[in-house]
Amino acid sequence: MQIRKVGVVGCGLMGGGIAQVCAQSGFETVVREVSQAALDQGLRRIESILLKDVGKGKLGAEAKDAALARIQPTLALDTFADCQIVIEAIVERLDAKRELFAALDQICPPATIFASNTSSLTIIEMSAATTRPVRFAGLHFFSPVPVLIEYVNS
Repeated sequence: MQIRKVGVVGCGLMGGGIAQVCAQSGFETVVREVSQAALDQGLRRIESILLKDVGKGKLGAEAKDAALARIQPTLALDTFADCQIVIEAIVERLDAKRELFAALDQICPPATIFASNTSSLTIIEMSAATTRPVRFAGLHFFSPVPVLIEYVNS
């Protein structure tokens, strides 16, 4: 399966950073938050980071615009129905993560890979909320995500 579209649940520091690097890497990226205010704040943070990179000469204005155009903000989980991978970066509570993955399990095709950015909870316990434990992974990013990715790629 080729990954063409990435879903990121959460647009805080971690989720926003993950969405940013996915979009900068050329993937269509859906990013979701629980409220419009939180979503707007996360999108402003992403744009601010990209603008700083343009100002430092690390990124061209066209590349910034292209990355922002690849980000599809949403408040609806249904928007993840055509994603090949969904990365969770929400509050660090097992009940919330299990509830999220159970809902996504009903929305996304069986081939969709689920991943959690958790730093302390067990992946097995989260995957048990789905019918796809073999397509469930831990994918932990360190903070701040854009800086780490820049370092890895240098």
